[in-house]
Amino acid sequence: MPSCVHEFVRPNRPLSEEVQRIALDKALAVAERLRKRPGRKWILGADTLVVCKGRTLGKPRNRLEALRMLRRLNGTWHRVYTGVALVKVRASAFKHWTDCCVSRVKARRIPERELETLAGKNRDKAGGYAVQDEDDPFIEKVAGPFDNVVGLPLSTVRNLLKKVPDTFLGISKKGSKK
Repeated sequence: MPSCVHEFVRPNRPLSEEVQRIALDKALAVAERLRKRPGRKWILGADTLVVCKGRTLGKPRNRLEALRMLRRLNGTWHRVYTGVALVKVRASAFKHWTDCCVSRVKARRIPERELETLAGKNRDKAGGYAVQDEDDPFIEKVAGPFDNVVGLPLSTVRNLLKKVPDTFLGISKKGSKK
């Protein structure tokens, strides 16, 4: 379910905290819409940012911005930050947990003509590229979790679930479900 949250990075804040905040904002927006529906509800929110040469790159707004991003990334190492938020919806309040995953990524140096072609393809992705696409020749190497670069680091999600107390999961101390 789309959150419809405006994604913005506050200046002079650690990016690991900012992606967690944005992921939480997204999850809380969805949780608020689902609050009155019956049943148990868990919301998982995520946000990904790319950082290259000191500049934070979100989703490009248009083809020209995508091209600028790809030119900046071309032939360089950069970092991909994904914030993940888990929200338990309760009748009176929300309980939440957040975490962040970071990967280093090396982009190939490719010619301008290929950059222009790529700029028209992935405007819904942070940094304007999609490492998971087989026909996307841009990414050479990923150091760290690959699924983080795709957008949802499963090991980070598992770590969040481990932080959740058994009482929130409906498990008694003896290990049986309530």
